[in-house]
Amino acid sequence: MRVGLIGLGRMGYALALNMLDYKISVVAFDRSPDKIDTLVTEGGEGVYSVKELVSKLEGPRVVLLMVPAGEPVDAMIEELTPLLEKDDTIIDGGNSFYKDSQRRFEILKKKGIHYLDQGTSGGISGARNGACLMVGGEKKIFERYEKLFKAVATKDGYGYMGSSGAGHFVKMVHNGIEYCVLEAFGEGFETLSKEKFDLDYEKISKVWSNGSVIRSWISELAQEAFEKDPQLSKWSGKISGGETGIWSLQVAQDLGVDFKLLAYSLQKRKDSMKNPSFGTKVVAALRYGFGQHEDPK
Repeated sequence: MRVGLIGLGRMGYALALNMLDYKISVVAFDRSPDKIDTLVTEGGEGVYSVKELVSKLEGPRVVLLMVPAGEPVDAMIEELTPLLEKDDTIIDGGNSFYKDSQRRFEILKKKGIHYLDQGTSGGISGARNGACLMVGGEKKIFERYEKLFKAVATKDGYGYMGSSGAGHFVKMVHNGIEYCVLEAFGEGFETLSKEKFDLDYEKISKVWSNGSVIRSWISELAQEAFEKDPQLSKWSGKISGGETGIWSLQVAQDLGVDFKLLAYSLQKRKDSMKNPSFGTKVVAALRYGFGQHEDPK
């Protein structure tokens, strides 16, 4: 299989290496020539324009987009569309709003081009070693590229979610849940820090990660964070980001679900910019652990 990949950011680059591990041929483009050159040293094929990328693929082509949500996706699709042919496929692997994905699906359908929305979870580690993929769109097109999804996903970590938009809808709600889980861990550790027990947070995280009801990748990331920095002193406690969480909350409320835990978690992130705490340091460290989200300046 030969895949065109546009976007060599943290997630895109990791997915490229993952595909190469499974002998999937990758032709990649990025606005940064340095990123292209680096991938070439790892066995990928680099190109320096979208037109060149399309020319390197045989029909029916498949192009995976790993670019920021919103206007960048629309701009890239606008650039790609005149170069593609009927029965080619675009897969959007970023965090696009699901209604935008539905709109793009309808536009491309009229041109005979297929569009799959792929929610991608698992952070950079997952993208490199086995991601979690939630895919929406035409089922027959999902099945056409199921070999690709199976290769880059962890075992049992991919699936067809439903019609166009379903993949990004499920990923959006996933992110809303993620915000709440991170906030719960943050406030839990902040509570632990308030009593005079001189607790070892790394040890607690390790114990919790083995057999407890709340064992998870998050507890494992907490263990790693506290091992490197027992008091998280390098973190300011400011937490940026939040777009997908805001979408998730708004959609939930539109559908009659309060999702109060998410509303609270988003407010805590906003408050952290002026009033950081040990709990928000925990959240910041965990976010870096799975996505390398830097401390806001």
